[in-house]
Amino acid sequence: MPATSAEAVVRLEAAGWVDVGKANLHEFAYGVTSQNRHYGVVPNPAAPGRTAGGSSGGSAAAIAAGLADGALGSDTGGSIRIPAACCGIAGFKPTFGLVPADGVFPLAPSFDHVGPMARDVGGCAEMMRALAPGLDAAVVESPQQLSVGVAWADRCEPLVERRLLDAAALFARAEPVAFPGGGGTEAAYMREIADVHRELYEESAELYGENIRPKIERCLTVSDAEAAEASRARESLRLEADRALGELRLLLTPTLAFVAPPADIDEVGERGSFVRFTYVFDAIGWPVLALPAGPAEDGLPASVQLVGRPGDDAFVLAAGLALEAALAG
Repeated sequence: MPATSAEAVVRLEAAGWVDVGKANLHEFAYGVTSQNRHYGVVPNPAAPGRTAGGSSGGSAAAIAAGLADGALGSDTGGSIRIPAACCGIAGFKPTFGLVPADGVFPLAPSFDHVGPMARDVGGCAEMMRALAPGLDAAVVESPQQLSVGVAWADRCEPLVERRLLDAAALFARAEPVAFPGGGGTEAAYMREIADVHRELYEESAELYGENIRPKIERCLTVSDAEAAEASRARESLRLEADRALGELRLLLTPTLAFVAPPADIDEVGERGSFVRFTYVFDAIGWPVLALPAGPAEDGLPASVQLVGRPGDDAFVLAAGLALEAALAG
């Protein structure tokens, strides 16, 4: 039990938001399904029998169930955007450091982001005004004012791909972008997790859930040389990502390649498929908005990501509001 509230909570309360409760999540925010040994599996009100995603699954589920107008999530490999996609809501991962992580139990500190989740993009934008006072204002009337790069469409299930391409067609210009996926940086992420958990795991390994323990143990094996090499790869990734986007200001990608899978999915075995399109933006710290893009496989919502460069948070949100309106129209 924390002795003080996290800074993000304090800022929302100061702006008039009222806490209605704490939400369940994946243990230690290290997972994509919110299958929690201690508090049970988070249900998906938008798609019963399917996963709510994770790690911030309870936040997404509370919004989808109408229990809250907005919620906080943390995002280290996709933990805001994955549950937003699974539950058919919006979620925003800000530029790294824009929303302070003070008072949030860390997963991997230099990858950790704190951000809002809401029923729609407007709700995320409203929360961001409280979470990041002084955030620049931006207005985009229509996606027809904008050009966008498009990545990874061909790696999706057929109807998810269709929804992504339909969204891309709403922009004035959409061009394919060979955007990097973040490979080679994972050991840096895992070393930070190991450093957070090293002493706690040594003292209390038996209390960790079965879908957490093997991941922590793998993190603890990362060598200094592996971590250093991954850190160098991360610096190269930032440069590669900037070159890939070129003169474009926005990138459009799928959030997930698929709709919400069954709730009993093997989290350890399938985790990589969930973070395939999300992790890279935590590694480079770029702002990303996930929003629903229409029905896909099994009638469940597909989700797309709008991505901008660091500091372009207000522009990403404004573009997202315009895209959301165009998709609804």
